[in-house]
Amino acid sequence: MKKVFSDLKGKTVLITGASSGLGEQIAYESARGGAQVILCARREEKLIEITKECSNLSQLPCDYFSLDISNFEDVERKLNLIETRYPEIDVLVNCAGYGHFELFLDSDFNETIDMFQVNVLGLIYVTQKIGLMMAKKNKGHIINIASQAGKMATPKSSIYAATKFAVIGFSNSLRLEMKPLGISVTTVNPGPIKTSFFDIADPDGTYLDSVGRWVLNSESLAKKIVSSMGTYRREINAPFVMEIGSKAYQLFPHIGDFLATNFFDKK
Repeated sequence: MKKVFSDLKGKTVLITGASSGLGEQIAYESARGGAQVILCARREEKLIEITKECSNLSQLPCDYFSLDISNFEDVERKLNLIETRYPEIDVLVNCAGYGHFELFLDSDFNETIDMFQVNVLGLIYVTQKIGLMMAKKNKGHIINIASQAGKMATPKSSIYAATKFAVIGFSNSLRLEMKPLGISVTTVNPGPIKTSFFDIADPDGTYLDSVGRWVLNSESLAKKIVSSMGTYRREINAPFVMEIGSKAYQLFPHIGDFLATNFFDKK
């Protein structure tokens, strides 16, 4: 199968949302593969720690940029600095994002704005800037972390699901536009992952407890994502049971609604 590149040795991987959870594990796994890693997130103290570990794993100088992806002026400044230091980005992993589970009628519209700023608009902003850099070299790989919630919405996730539906739609169109330029676009649609994401989305821990058998391990998922780097893989979906559920949702909408309400709704 045709590839963008064969391995990560000597490649540069830029990761947003890299200070914890899945983004952190993708950083470590990329470094193990020999990539030079550039980390972006808000928490500078965590970025310093993770950057050092990545350098130890790759034996290459790694770098970090503290930025707030919802602040477009800050993002623009940092991306301009990144382009000056690193004129070639081989892989962009858009991992920054958060969720908050509650009934829509109880939701605060400011929370909706914030979630779209981070999960959708910030992702698009970064992607365009880095995509233009990749287009100059006619090669690259963009990996957008979406969610199974973007394929099959469940109660108490209306806003979060809307943001992930947007990411999937954006990625599907982008994939078609970028392929002639030698740039691959992969969408990752995970179910629940045991990370700090749920510190905000599920602060009392009841959701994670109720879906324990489906909860993904961030290290294992990171390995799948990193192994796809340089390929034209369209999607990565996990866990399998939720992927089956999302397909049923699309093919048999009434059954899908039943599953979403009675089987997958654990919030």
